[in-house]
Amino acid sequence: MPVATTDSTSLAHARPRRPVHRAVVTGGAGFLGSHLCTALLDRGAEVVCLDSFLTGSPANVAHLLGRPGFHLQRCDLTDFVHVPGPVDLVLHLASPASPVDYLQLPIETLKVGSIGTAHALGLAKDKGARFLLASTSEVYGDPQVHPQPESYWGHVNPVGPRGVYDEAKRFAEAITTAYRSTHGVDTAIVRIFNTYGPRMRPRDGRAIPTFVRQALAGEPVTVAGTGEQTRSVCFVDDLVEGVLGLAASGHPGPMNIGNPEEMTVLRIAQDVIAATGSSSTVEHVGRPVDDPEVRRPDITLARTELGWEPRVAWADGLRRTVEWFAQELSVSA
Repeated sequence: MPVATTDSTSLAHARPRRPVHRAVVTGGAGFLGSHLCTALLDRGAEVVCLDSFLTGSPANVAHLLGRPGFHLQRCDLTDFVHVPGPVDLVLHLASPASPVDYLQLPIETLKVGSIGTAHALGLAKDKGARFLLASTSEVYGDPQVHPQPESYWGHVNPVGPRGVYDEAKRFAEAITTAYRSTHGVDTAIVRIFNTYGPRMRPRDGRAIPTFVRQALAGEPVTVAGTGEQTRSVCFVDDLVEGVLGLAASGHPGPMNIGNPEEMTVLRIAQDVIAATGSSSTVEHVGRPVDDPEVRRPDITLARTELGWEPRVAWADGLRRTVEWFAQELSVSA
């Protein structure tokens, strides 16, 4: 269980904050990307949203199409990327992110993590922009260190079914670091832990949207294994504040952004059933291969450097998520 001994800030000193007048968000029509586009617009920035719509959807940013300063562009990052005009910030979120997606799209996942990240970094280099890589807690794999600090190197099976996503993000971190040290690009790496909230796809395969969809339909809520494995879930509004805080800080990362409140998957399922008022019961199913046993971020660095920590309580975030899903599913029924 190797743990890095070098402080992440040794890559370069944090650079001073600067205003963001124009930002590019790759994967901006996805769940997290769409919330970041909204937050940037609310802060007065112009936003160029790039998305291939492989897993993202124009519906996620439909509410932004009439807003001044918002531009939606279909773009596959593994092809040539061109954004005219100045850019102050590149937020790179483009990637399949749920197990359902990356298990069906393994090559595409690896290509956007490698070629796509190189192209996004090249854009930031050409524009003299700050670059932020949306990495993931999955770089820690099925961790043998708990909770997970940024210094932990991880425990990943590179040839397992989840390896395509884990290793794509680990490569993305390596090339981001190389662009910083070799080309002087102002980069940051955020390691995002389990996040939930409105605009998740009901069938994206992750636990919370699956549980909510099943409970609202009165179906059995399917819990993998005994359900004693743990997750730490962060409401999307908190996550966005942390990501934009890191982008503004000049800190290079890696930096964990997530909620350190650890819960069993079984408790999450039971809370979803209660929050929906459903008559659903829990049904135990098989565990996926390489499914992590524990997951909890050490957010000491984010607290120290950004003054950030999650503020939305689980009960409140779950209520808001259930309300959104109930409306969305009733409209699509």
